[in-house]
Amino acid sequence: MDLGLKGKVALVTGGTEGIGLATATMLAQEGAKVAICGRRTDVLNEAAAQVKKAGNGEVLAIQTDIMVAAQIEALVNQVITTWGGIDILVNNAGRAYAQAFETVPDAGWQEDLDLKLFGAIRTCRLAIPSMRSRGGGRIINVTQIGGKQPGAASVPTSVSRAAGIALVKAMSKDLAKDNILVNTVCVSLIKSGQISRSAMRQHPEKSLDDAYAEMGKNMPMGRLGESEEVAAMITFLASARASYVTGDAINVDGGVSGAV
Repeated sequence: MDLGLKGKVALVTGGTEGIGLATATMLAQEGAKVAICGRRTDVLNEAAAQVKKAGNGEVLAIQTDIMVAAQIEALVNQVITTWGGIDILVNNAGRAYAQAFETVPDAGWQEDLDLKLFGAIRTCRLAIPSMRSRGGGRIINVTQIGGKQPGAASVPTSVSRAAGIALVKAMSKDLAKDNILVNTVCVSLIKSGQISRSAMRQHPEKSLDDAYAEMGKNMPMGRLGESEEVAAMITFLASARASYVTGDAINVDGGVSGAV
C-alpha cells in the first residue's frame, strides 16, 4: 500500500530511541526525508545512522533540548532551510514522571509542562506556517492514556498529557481549513529505553525480556507493546490514507485503558 509519503519532510522530536526512533525509521522506509532531534550527540548520531541505513533516504540529526525555546526555533529553522519546509511533525519528546500529588514540587510540575506541553506548543507554532504554505500537513503528538483516565500517583504526567490531548483537539479545529490534520496517539507500556530502565528497577534479578514479560502480565493482551506498533499508527496518521482523520486521540495501549 502506497502511503504517499515519498519526498515528504518529517520532523520527529525525541527521535533517538523507542517510539521516536521507530517512527523515524518507518517514515524513512516510506520515502520521507526525516529530521530527528535529541539532547545526547552520540546517541543522536547513532540513531540517525540507523534511520539512514533502514530507509536509504535523507536524514538530518540536530542536537536539541526541547525545553529551550531558542533551540526549538533553531531546530525548525534548520529543517526548513535544509529541505524547504515541513510536511509532518511528530512531537514525541517526553519522559515518565509519575508520583503522588503531594510529593511533586513546583519545579517538577514546571519541568514536565515545559517538556511535554510547551515543547509541543512551540514546535507546532513554528512548523505550521511552513505546512500552510505547502498546502497542508500532519501533526501527531504522542501522549499517554493517563491523560484520559488519571490514576493514583500519576502526576504531573497525567495532567500534562491531558493538556496535550486538549491541545490536539483545539488545534484540529483551528487548522482543518488549512488541511493541517492534528491527532494524538495515547500509549501505555511500550518497550523503550525508559520502560526498560523501569523494568530492571522493578525486577533487578531478571533479564530484560523476563522483566518485560512480568510487566506484561497485567496487560489484557498479556504483553507490552512494541515501539514499531505505535510507529505504524503514527505513520498511517501522517499519510495520505488518513486524509479525513483529525482531532482524534487514538489509544495504542493493548486494551488496558478504561477510556475510549
